[in-house]
Amino acid sequence: MDKALQTMINNMPEKTGKSLEEWKKILAKKAFTKHSEGVNFLKQEHGVTHGFANTIVTLSKSEDHSAEDLVSNQYKGKEALFPIYEKLLSVIKPFGNDITITPKKASVSVIRKRQFVLIKPATKTRIDLGLKLPEVPTSGRLGNSGPFGTMCTHRVQLNSLEDIDKELIEWMHRAYEMAG
Repeated sequence: MDKALQTMINNMPEKTGKSLEEWKKILAKKAFTKHSEGVNFLKQEHGVTHGFANTIVTLSKSEDHSAEDLVSNQYKGKEALFPIYEKLLSVIKPFGNDITITPKKASVSVIRKRQFVLIKPATKTRIDLGLKLPEVPTSGRLGNSGPFGTMCTHRVQLNSLEDIDKELIEWMHRAYEMAG
């Protein structure tokens, strides 16, 4: 399991008042049809922050969909991209100890107070990296958000480890700063 996710789960009782297992039992009594309904329920009815609510709902959906399973399923048939994913996380994590990494079915959200990076294996040869950089113009490889819509303001297409260069790291760090 991702170290940051495990830390989040370990901190859950202190930060939310209940363990992950207790939250799973609460959610099991509800019949939410959408992920966002569960997140909103935890935020509004229990005062859980968005990052914890999102993680709780994601990990509550099914025992066979742990965060690790969600990530490994994203890279089935796209294994050559997994080193790029790992490198992105190794670059992002040192930005601060207030980062939450939340795997979903098709992507991984990286959140500070708000999501600032979205990592999605788009094809067998490309990761789409979404960035939240409001008011930064698109230019060159810093393209428009494309399929990410309003979740991100920009998208960078990554095909190799070499694409994680100084310029990309600066964009990610700037997105991190703006999400604080």
